[in-house]
Amino acid sequence: MKLKIYPSEIKGNLLSPASKSCMQRACAAALLNKGKSIIYNPGISNDDKAAIGIIKDLGALVTFQNDYLIVESSGVTSKSDVLNCGEAGLSIRMFTPIAATIASEITITGSGSLQTRPMDFFDEIFPQLNVKIKSNAGKLPLSIKGPIVPKTIIVDGSLSSQFLTGLLMSYSALNASNVSIKVIDLKSKPYIDLTLDVMKQFGMKVPVNHNYQEFSFTNEHIVKAKESLINYQVEGDWSGASFLLVAAAISGSIELKGLNLNSTQADRAILSALKDCGCKLDIQDDIIKVLSNELEAFTFNATECPDLFPPLVALASFCKGQTLIKGVTRLKHKESDRAMTLQEKFAKLGVKIDIKDDFMMVYGVDKVKSAKVFSHHDHRIAMACAVAALRAEDVVEIDNAEAIDKSYPNFYKDLISLGVKIV
Repeated sequence: MKLKIYPSEIKGNLLSPASKSCMQRACAAALLNKGKSIIYNPGISNDDKAAIGIIKDLGALVTFQNDYLIVESSGVTSKSDVLNCGEAGLSIRMFTPIAATIASEITITGSGSLQTRPMDFFDEIFPQLNVKIKSNAGKLPLSIKGPIVPKTIIVDGSLSSQFLTGLLMSYSALNASNVSIKVIDLKSKPYIDLTLDVMKQFGMKVPVNHNYQEFSFTNEHIVKAKESLINYQVEGDWSGASFLLVAAAISGSIELKGLNLNSTQADRAILSALKDCGCKLDIQDDIIKVLSNELEAFTFNATECPDLFPPLVALASFCKGQTLIKGVTRLKHKESDRAMTLQEKFAKLGVKIDIKDDFMMVYGVDKVKSAKVFSHHDHRIAMACAVAALRAEDVVEIDNAEAIDKSYPNFYKDLISLGVKIV
């Protein structure tokens, strides 16, 4: 699908989309909860749909209501010998260890860029936990056969925290005791905080966090009723909201509701960048108001929140001077090689980006050029280009614009509601 985004000034009020980071974790926890779970404000992205499909295949009964999901589960069982994770990186890394808690042989598949993203982690870790695994040279498809036997292990957390999320949940489901998961060089620590918070809210056995270097499971655990009812509210999504907030900072104004200012979501850090670049920012209760202004270059460390790179690049493109963003090495194995893709696409828009080691330098302009760009099937690239187009010399055409369905299906509709011309 091709869409044309015209230079526009946004204005209006919106409710933040649901967080797919919270939604997918909630689906996993609801599967592991032996009883009934009600998930309010469920997400509708393709990644969320993939998570729902997975828990169905692992034995959960899912009922859709107007604004919530009912998940009924008796624990992990195998209703299918194939789990399709779509393009959801979190789901495949989280649900693979969960699927390995039972003795069934299961094949894990995915689509799109997920087929080329590295899964060597499982090849290295699963044999230590008595899980049989076959992979395609460290890539999909994976064939696994459990059950996991929880043991004290050492894992590398430098590629992604998502593998650790899956192990923490599987250890908890198996009531692990007197064992630890030791972690070297853990990245994206806020996402582990989110995992532990979801586990706690679902009454799961939560490990002791020793400064993100070791997570120990003891004999002490939360005791709950056999058929307990869990109510969980999915937070607003700071990742999707960051594009809306940046859109207002560069061209107009917005009042955005539904975001938790105390959230453990890593992308809440977008507020720091907005403050540092000089946009007008007003926060009252759960309403965030952003108004465009003359913007100055800023310095930002995105190592713990790499998904912010695309909106940060869109923001920096209109900041006077040279913006420095740290954390480039976290971007290689996203839906695209995101650093190189951002550099290529924004070059077409007339924005110079230099990449050196772990740093990205973005040189601001007054307006971006009219151009045709391809999203590389990367939802965040499509959204970043759409936001930048709001302050372009003329129309910006985005090919493969539907990539946004992965995380924020209503993104273009929301922009239109704010006054953006899109055809």
